[in-house]
Amino acid sequence: MSSKYKILAVDDEPDILEIIAYNLKKEGYDVNTAGNGVDAIKIAKEFKPDLIILDIMMPKMDGIETCRQIREIDKLKDTFIVFLTARNEEFVEVMGFNAGADDYIAKPIKPRALISRINAILRRSGGKEDQVQPKIEIDDLIIDRETYVVYQNGKQISLAKKEFELLYLLASKPGKVFSRDMILEQIWGNDVVVINRTIDVHIRKLREKVGEDYIVTVKGVGYKFGTE
Repeated sequence: MSSKYKILAVDDEPDILEIIAYNLKKEGYDVNTAGNGVDAIKIAKEFKPDLIILDIMMPKMDGIETCRQIREIDKLKDTFIVFLTARNEEFVEVMGFNAGADDYIAKPIKPRALISRINAILRRSGGKEDQVQPKIEIDDLIIDRETYVVYQNGKQISLAKKEFELLYLLASKPGKVFSRDMILEQIWGNDVVVINRTIDVHIRKLREKVGEDYIVTVKGVGYKFGTE
């Protein structure tokens, strides 16, 4: 991957930060680090990373709150946020996605798996922009790919990056049924191991934000955009 990508790693354990930073720099990334959420927000505003690796359990400010505050900073709206955690309870997963997380990486850190995951995430951030419609307008929805903004009846809807990409994918071909495997491949990538219920959490959040009718469950198959 190109060194033009900037990554901020945030963890209160120096040994973990050292492992992450060493392997990412070796891969050619521009890396900065922080030991807690408060410092992470300050550094992120200046550093403007393309991706943030964020621990959940930290002093001063935990990862969930840090993620939530970062998502409120306009110049960081396109930044990927990946949680780094040993906690795999479902409620933590849901809290993370609700706060605006894009993905998870599990501890203990496995350097090769870490690099593979980060490469895949950043690969999805580019390379497809010239192959898609810049804007989709369906009924009362406007989905603007260039600005990652969604409007419904003229009112802007706030979506996390993965929520936007999922909505855009489904809306790009109304009526087409996307299997769970297709969604995982196109939104998360083939070489990314996604934790259980990731798609379900994102679908539920989208329905809460744009309405139940737009995203239809096709039992045993997947999801489609439209109304039954």
